[in-house]
Amino acid sequence: MSTSTGAARSSRPRTSRAHAPRRSDAWQRRLPLLPALIFTIIATQIPFLITIWYSLRSWNLLNPASDVFVGLSNYIEIFADRTFRQVAMNSVIYTLGCVLIAMVLGILFALLLDRKFLGRGVVRTLLITPFLIMPVAAATLWSTSMFNPTYGLVNWVLGIFGIPAVDWTSSHPVISILIALVWQWTPFMMLLILAGLQSQPKDVLEAAQMDGASALQTFFFITLPHLRRYIELSVLLGAIYVVNTFDQIYLMTAGGPGTSSANLPYYIYQRAFLGFDIGQAAAMGVVVVIATIIIANFALRLIFKGFMSTEQN
Repeated sequence: MSTSTGAARSSRPRTSRAHAPRRSDAWQRRLPLLPALIFTIIATQIPFLITIWYSLRSWNLLNPASDVFVGLSNYIEIFADRTFRQVAMNSVIYTLGCVLIAMVLGILFALLLDRKFLGRGVVRTLLITPFLIMPVAAATLWSTSMFNPTYGLVNWVLGIFGIPAVDWTSSHPVISILIALVWQWTPFMMLLILAGLQSQPKDVLEAAQMDGASALQTFFFITLPHLRRYIELSVLLGAIYVVNTFDQIYLMTAGGPGTSSANLPYYIYQRAFLGFDIGQAAAMGVVVVIATIIIANFALRLIFKGFMSTEQN
């Protein structure tokens, strides 16, 4: 017994000594990242904490005496606000509509560019161009050159078929903004899907062709499962960017008529810089950030599960 006890005691210091270099090595690897971590905390978390503090106060810039602590009253009021629910639904429509339509078009264009044909480089450049244009310039282009009721290109094309002119941004504001968003984000989806297509092993496609599989069968049973990770990543990144859309709404419809085409970022802008209600605007911002984080974490878990299952297979 004494011999075994002595051996156990003698092994403990060796274990702690073995772990000590490992911990020091881990800290040496993490130390160069510490300045970036500190900068990220200062640049993101401190402003967010200040926003939470503002959201707990009733503060209108037109009435300096209104700066009082109200607790969760701002959150209760915004969830009871019918306009807030409307613009939240508009944000969902813009995000889901743009991402899904742009994804389908991106897959079609990527399949086109994955084949060799004369002028493929020119076609690829033209298809990528909308994504390279600044959002402000793209919104101005669609509101003045495309959807203008007097000299817009869309009404001119419709006039050829005898269809009367339509004031798109006034009569159909949500559809107009959605078309502009799809036009700008389709190239982004196309590039990611094209990267997935070009990473697909060619011998697998040749084997499917030798086995007599048709083009549709090859796409649905071989190509589409291979593109799953790229599609999930495209949807996640696209949704994160599209949900923050502001330029198109501000320049094309100004959120109107009324607030029928506004989304959450634009409505927060209206409450903060037009209504001067800092408390409710901050509460809306906190709600949007928390909802975005929850959705992004859920999507990231799905993507990581897909990566892990692919690696195990």
